[in-house]
Amino acid sequence: MTRAAAVAVMACTTMGVLVTAQGMGDGADRSKVAAALFDGLDANKDGRLTRDEARGAADAWFTAWKPADAAGLSSESIIFGLSRVLPASGPQCGGRSANPRVACPDDVSAMVAALPATAPAKPAAPRKVLVLARAAGFVHSSIPLAARTVEELGKKTGAWTTTISWDAADITEANLKQYDAIFLASTTGHFLDDPKDAAATAARRTAFMDFIRNGKGVAAIHAASDSYHASAKELKAAASGQGNSYASRLASLGPGIMSAVPVGTRLATDGDANADKMLSREEFAGVVGTWFDKVDTATAGTVTQAQFVANYAAIMPPPPPPTPRAPRVGNGQAKATELGPDDQVGTWPEWNQALGGFFKFHWNDGQSITYKIDDPTSPLTAAFKGKTPFVIADETYTFGREVYSRKNVRVLTSVDMAAMSAEDKAKEQFPRPDGDHALSWVRAEQKGRVFYMSHGHNEKVYANPVLLQHLLAGIQYAIGDLRAEDKP
Repeated sequence: MTRAAAVAVMACTTMGVLVTAQGMGDGADRSKVAAALFDGLDANKDGRLTRDEARGAADAWFTAWKPADAAGLSSESIIFGLSRVLPASGPQCGGRSANPRVACPDDVSAMVAALPATAPAKPAAPRKVLVLARAAGFVHSSIPLAARTVEELGKKTGAWTTTISWDAADITEANLKQYDAIFLASTTGHFLDDPKDAAATAARRTAFMDFIRNGKGVAAIHAASDSYHASAKELKAAASGQGNSYASRLASLGPGIMSAVPVGTRLATDGDANADKMLSREEFAGVVGTWFDKVDTATAGTVTQAQFVANYAAIMPPPPPPTPRAPRVGNGQAKATELGPDDQVGTWPEWNQALGGFFKFHWNDGQSITYKIDDPTSPLTAAFKGKTPFVIADETYTFGREVYSRKNVRVLTSVDMAAMSAEDKAKEQFPRPDGDHALSWVRAEQKGRVFYMSHGHNEKVYANPVLLQHLLAGIQYAIGDLRAEDKP
């Protein structure tokens, strides 16, 4: 799968829908997309657009959107850039939407209906959990739902009260004294860092690690493990000051990603005159000029926003009515092409070791995963008893060889590889020789405790009663109220 296709898939799955690239964004009002595109090209904001003005805006976009290490604009780069120009489409809640910190009501209702009635352990004292929902890399649409789930779990069972924060500046020694555990809601990237303040970054990291090591706990879900790691290429770019890592670019995606996919894909296709899948500066300005000519039906040399919107179908025809199709089979991933050792390394070794692993690859959402219960006597796996086999479809991570090891963590559950087809196994990039893919684990970090649960990409996970019970037990373990064996 190409990265542009991966961006499209992530855009769809994070919004909780499965649509084709041609249809993405068409749920939004096309006139709003057209008007926003006009506004982006109308550099002097006078409400009128000339051909030269459109080409000039395209030239400015080319400069802003081209990665430093690229020869031109790929479809992916155009989509990334347009995501900050075009309006959001799809559900206006969760993830990359107009309300990214608000969980969608239907998802909340489904989650609340699936909550366990009681906690497995009685709190030894009134407990407080700080949910950190800040993502410095890819922003999952499920983050606000994950945060709300922790809050509702505490309310329903009386196991804790919750504070939700979107600001890494809340991770201070003084503030953390009031909490018993921190919950990391898919905190991607360097989630504690302030790139402009090395002292603040160092203080947050120290406070965070001291919090754990002095007897408190951390519970983390899904993309919290997609943090503090990078490839050799990304580290080299960062060292040179280029900072164009794929993770940092994901963080720059705007709320208009769903609208941007069809428009950006069409721009890339129409403008690629030499079929090299890369638009030069002249090709990009040229296709924007050609688009202007199509909407300037009166050949007046200038168009108003109303005219641009009225003639938008000339450059972006409405998609045909959807045709019935069979249910999707599999997760859409092709066979792996990168089969050697991966070059991902941890960028904060203390945390990499404490958490127990960092992201290497994922099977796309839609991949059926059968659970293997590795520690059946643990109170943290009690929810799975009588649920054999337990199968779920979600985005499923595998972990780099550098840190993840059963010598470092006590695995609670893992992927039952015997239940996975050879075809699906072959989709794993940089495959682990041991085929060991944990789904949840615990570990002691000096006096403190860490619990990690891999599933939680799709909002549907938070309406699964078994996984909610598993998550509840894991948080109580991190707090210290639920005792469990955590030796590797």
